[in-house]
Amino acid sequence: MSERLALMDAFISKAGWGDAERVPVKGDASTRSYVRLVRKGQQAVLMNAPHGAEPAGEPDGASVEDRRQIGYNALARLAGPNLEAFLTIAEQLSIRGFSAPHIYAADLDLGFALLEDFGDVDFARTLGADPRMNVQLYEAAVDTLAAIYRSSFPTRPSYDGTDWAIRDYDDAALLAETDLFLDYFAPDAGHEINAAQRDEFYGLWCEAFKAMDAHAPGLALRDFHAENLFWLPGRDGEAKVGLIDFQDALFVHPAYDLTSLLEDIRRDVDPALFEPLKSRFCDKAGIMRDDTFDAAYSVLSAQRATKLLGFPVRADVDFGKPQYRALLPRVKRHLANDLAHPVCADLRAWFQTYVPEVFS
Repeated sequence: MSERLALMDAFISKAGWGDAERVPVKGDASTRSYVRLVRKGQQAVLMNAPHGAEPAGEPDGASVEDRRQIGYNALARLAGPNLEAFLTIAEQLSIRGFSAPHIYAADLDLGFALLEDFGDVDFARTLGADPRMNVQLYEAAVDTLAAIYRSSFPTRPSYDGTDWAIRDYDDAALLAETDLFLDYFAPDAGHEINAAQRDEFYGLWCEAFKAMDAHAPGLALRDFHAENLFWLPGRDGEAKVGLIDFQDALFVHPAYDLTSLLEDIRRDVDPALFEPLKSRFCDKAGIMRDDTFDAAYSVLSAQRATKLLGFPVRADVDFGKPQYRALLPRVKRHLANDLAHPVCADLRAWFQTYVPEVFS
């Protein structure tokens, strides 16, 4: 038995679940792993987040150059191996009435947490079983996003004596994510982007990001899509939507998670829902639905699509997983639609000049 497995056994036993059956659970794209514990009709999920399994995140007081030297997690403001990020944000969501997993037990030093199990009925599976729930589920998700935006969150929440800084989604983090496109998709399409072209790209994005200044920022969970949302019909209001995978949350324009929900890399969302859901979000969030909101939405959605064009190529080139290339046509459609907004006109011209394959 490995040392890590022995520590896990001890943690589970101390939490009172030593006699439970263990069932592996599909994880996310991080170094975290999950095990479902089942005993006498009860279930829980063990999160295994070992320290040192990922590059370090951003330390307090780091400059942009410091973050760049530390690595991608720090520059893009990802939580990395820090379990306290998940636990502190989960607690903040829960005390505001949202359905983040209840924390049964945790050991921050060892990197283990025992969490409420929402089961396997995420939105994607629910809709696969009953497509008639499409409008109901997406309206519920939008209502939850609006309620999160209306809520205030501390910039430095704590859990069990350990705190975590929730930072802003600054230009440096947004630009770092577009590097996935420059470093993977563009070369894969036969284009090497030189330093001058790269600087021009960054400058155009920074100009476009000014559209976000039109509205006050709010908490974005940053990976808000159908496979990270669970349908909990026995609960009331926004609590019907179970939330996971929010450890990378940052403060940013309120449209960010809405773009993640509607322009999902993994599944097609009915385009007929887009405009009604955007309007519903604004109404529920207390934001005027006008040109300024639509401009910010388009910029953020274009930024996400640019990042996500690089992800499948990297998965193939670096990790030998070519199956993710099947996602590229959907992301290209999203990007082409987003770049059609006038606020993205200069960016659209850059793509047409240097990497026109994004439109093919």
